[in-house]
Amino acid sequence: MKTLAAALLSVLSLTNGFTIPTHLQPTYTSTSNRVLKAMTYEMDSDKNQLTVTPIKSLDGIVTLPGSKSLSNRCLLLAALSEGETRVENLLESDDIRYMLEALDTLKVPVKREPDDPTTVTVTGQAGPINSPTPEESLELFLGNAGTAMRPLAAALCMGKGQFVLDGVPRMRERPIADLIDGMQQLGAVVTCVEATGCPPVTIDAKGLTGGKASISGQMSSQFLSSMLMASPAADGEITITIKDELISAPYVSLTIGLMKKFGVNVKIEGDLSGAPSFIIGADEKYTSPDTILVEGDASSASYFLAGAAITGGTVTVRGCGSESVQGDVAFANVMEQMGATVTWTADSITCTRDPDVKLKGVDVDCDKIPDAAMTLAVAALFAEGPTTIRNVYSWRLKETERMKAIVAECTKLGAVVEEFRDYCIIHPPKDNKVNENVVIETYDDHRMAMTFSLAACGGVDVIIDDPGCTSKTFPTYFEMLGSIAS
Repeated sequence: MKTLAAALLSVLSLTNGFTIPTHLQPTYTSTSNRVLKAMTYEMDSDKNQLTVTPIKSLDGIVTLPGSKSLSNRCLLLAALSEGETRVENLLESDDIRYMLEALDTLKVPVKREPDDPTTVTVTGQAGPINSPTPEESLELFLGNAGTAMRPLAAALCMGKGQFVLDGVPRMRERPIADLIDGMQQLGAVVTCVEATGCPPVTIDAKGLTGGKASISGQMSSQFLSSMLMASPAADGEITITIKDELISAPYVSLTIGLMKKFGVNVKIEGDLSGAPSFIIGADEKYTSPDTILVEGDASSASYFLAGAAITGGTVTVRGCGSESVQGDVAFANVMEQMGATVTWTADSITCTRDPDVKLKGVDVDCDKIPDAAMTLAVAALFAEGPTTIRNVYSWRLKETERMKAIVAECTKLGAVVEEFRDYCIIHPPKDNKVNENVVIETYDDHRMAMTFSLAACGGVDVIIDDPGCTSKTFPTYFEMLGSIAS
């Protein structure tokens, strides 16, 4: 068995060139000097698999990395603003790296701090971002980063230049047609692949003077968020109406709240739970807040909160709490429904469970917490009775087809799972005993790796295939899990 430090470094060497920053690398000198309680990892570099040994309990304090959604939003708004913006607690991950590289290619000045990769200073363009190569098309490769692809596809329509936005093969399977349709209604010359409704996205930008658009909100809230963030870079008033229903509304609220910090007010007509309209006035322009701190990632908090609920340990996550702008903090309420005890402060959440109280299955509408809902699927394996996870059609459009993936891996672990279009019902294994030595396929999806590592809370070894995929949002996840596990 390897020490955590050695295993972690093995994981990171397999992440397609991703290098963990020096200040975050493990510094354990020996296992005798710093024993990680009873938990160890075994990395099989030949198979690219990490074995997580049984977890008896999770106990401790975790400081969360910055939010992925907030990190990329902050970078884009800083680029569109007047003035310099210092962004602190920026998430270090593949998705943010793609956004930073895109800004570099677009010649938006971004100053890195040599001793702190989580801090950058962006010099804003005081309006739309124009191509630095107006005579030729500029290509931007955005990997599988939806939080970079979609906002940039909207924002670059507001300036001038020719652009092609592309990514990995999975990105070419992730729909973007609703966003493209909305931008076309505003007058943008922008297209995606007609046959699939997916990237690559081709833009011939000549600037926009405002207008009205009516788009669907049923597939992804990112389309609306992207149009909202881009709108202040237009020369006139923009009105965006949801023509059906809006899913994942908390992410839209997050976007509007962040825009306000950059000096832009969005007028909302109607209820977010219905078919609202959003108006961005012609005089609304971004102004730098000088400094902005990225809140800790609430989706990442779900793994540690669920681990405490499953094992009966006590875990405090720092970086998001009762004053969080992220919808995924509501996952803590679901753990409470299952039988855990949850305590809140403004910027932390503590979860534990009385050993005399067993987790019980729940029936939850997860429309507002689609990412954290994945963690609920594994918590369901350790509950009495079935758990129904509803309103998660968006799972099918994420980094992988998450509904199929959740069903497949839960089934391997011994659960019986009923799959429907936008929900699933998970019947836990008999006596909540999950199968031993199951190889979890991660489908190049960071959240699959992190979610299913918690199967080790069932007292079994669990083998995570391609553990390095966590570099997309949380490259130090396994280190952090091991630091509080016994």
